[in-house]
Amino acid sequence: MGGRDPSVLPAGSLVGAIAALWLAVAGCGAASGGGHAGAPATAAATRAPATAPAMVQATPVVRSLDVTGAPPAPEAFAAGAAPAPARLRIANIGVDTAIERLALNGDGTIEVPSDPREAGWYTNGPSPGEQGPAVILGHLDSATGPAVFYRLSSLRPGNEVVVTREDGSAVTFRVTRVASFPVDAFPSDQVYGATADPELRLITCGGTYSVVQRRYLANVVAFAALVG
Repeated sequence: MGGRDPSVLPAGSLVGAIAALWLAVAGCGAASGGGHAGAPATAAATRAPATAPAMVQATPVVRSLDVTGAPPAPEAFAAGAAPAPARLRIANIGVDTAIERLALNGDGTIEVPSDPREAGWYTNGPSPGEQGPAVILGHLDSATGPAVFYRLSSLRPGNEVVVTREDGSAVTFRVTRVASFPVDAFPSDQVYGATADPELRLITCGGTYSVVQRRYLANVVAFAALVG
């Protein structure tokens, strides 16, 4: 990812490492020569069955990037008259995605999108274009590779973010800054605090991935203000 912290292990490498470890422990990996794990090498070499056995498909390793890495939720917001967002486009990082609707988890954190390829709007906050900070979340990556906000940290001040709403209207925001915050010291007031004008917050995971804690140790937040 452009602008990514060089200390962060690439998603593919980390998933491969975890998958290899999981398969080694579970005994589901394929042995050299096409045999099953745990089968003696000599037997595999001397026996040639008429019909080759089907390979067992190992369950992919899915990292916990959601509940344990989700930011705390802002206070409830009185819904306004602005239409809900339907699509998000950020040309500078190649994002063009539908927008899901997100509520709260049982622990008070914001839900995350069910599809890593899509972003999600926190419905208890302002809609993009209403006064206050509208919040849109997206995954950094998944077990299969980069997700919708994989390049979020590479945004720069001046980059534009376009939100198309359900009534067909569109609102444009301009990035003012991008920051990274530890998940255990997330500055809710700074991110969610009241603003005099319509603003936007784009949030994803960031920093180093902790295998022990099964989460990223930071959240990346892009701050943006309404254009015009």
